[in-house]
Amino acid sequence: MLRAQNLYYHFPVPRNIFSPCSAAAATLGRRNCIGTAFNCCSAKPEMRQLWFPPLFPFVLPSITTKSGLAGLAGAVSFSLALSSVVEAKEPVSLEFLPKDVVLYQYEACPFCNKVKAFLDYHDIPYKVVEVNPFGKKEIKWSDYKKVPILVVDGEQLVESSDIIDKLNQRIHPEKTILDEEESKWRRWVDEHLVHVLSPNIYRTISEALESFSYITSHGNFSFHERLTAKYAGAAVMYLVSKKLKKKYNITDERAALYEAAETWSKAIDGREFLGGSRPNLADLSVFGVLRPIRYLKAGKDMVENTSIGEWYQRMEAAVGESSRLQALDVHKQYS
Repeated sequence: MLRAQNLYYHFPVPRNIFSPCSAAAATLGRRNCIGTAFNCCSAKPEMRQLWFPPLFPFVLPSITTKSGLAGLAGAVSFSLALSSVVEAKEPVSLEFLPKDVVLYQYEACPFCNKVKAFLDYHDIPYKVVEVNPFGKKEIKWSDYKKVPILVVDGEQLVESSDIIDKLNQRIHPEKTILDEEESKWRRWVDEHLVHVLSPNIYRTISEALESFSYITSHGNFSFHERLTAKYAGAAVMYLVSKKLKKKYNITDERAALYEAAETWSKAIDGREFLGGSRPNLADLSVFGVLRPIRYLKAGKDMVENTSIGEWYQRMEAAVGESSRLQALDVHKQYS
């Protein structure tokens, strides 16, 4: 499970604590354990908070004053803008809505969060089974030993990008033509963006501990596994991150992260989303991969030092609340 080229083989963070979810871990004693937690899927592929302060924590001044009128106008303008984002939601016809969806995941896996972003945006209800990276007993029924694994009405789907493609085709059978720009940026996420994340969230010992603290708090670990994973995993991933820098020719982690964020922002080119008035699959992929790190130091630095924040805020509003159902021990029915 050392495969450093696969971000989730070293990357941890989630949708709640980081306004969304993640991955990380590469080797540590029992190598394929923790590495799994951060290496959820193949390279192919809520304390929910916004990236900004609350939007409405203000006292509306008296509208009888000039400033009051200006404030009212601003509030109305904002409400209109927000309503346009809400309209970006893309409902699924009941005719094509899956009846039973189960996601086997690591909460911090970026690739798992790609899949969840798609499900949440389309309001597709799904159950989650958190996989323990040490034994993986939750997926012993499957020949595929990575995450995410999505079981849709009894059919197993694997590889995050393939999962999204198949689900999208199922709920939008009329969409048969692939958008070249959309495809290009989805490849960019899998082939470039994910590789910039691990060197950033494990850049220093303190940042590695921050990442593993989240992972161990939200993952499926026993008490002893949690302690081992947090400290040994953080140390291992700190060292692995240095090798990743060399592998991907990264000299300055933060500069590479900021450059990637600005590259994406320029691709938006003044639009609400890459998909125009509504997010497309590329928007959902970038959002899904980034939201696990949003409230880690790396994610905070990214928002403060690049122009990606406004797009991310629109995405968070468009995707909306999670459509995740109450957690259940559903893996037994597939064992």
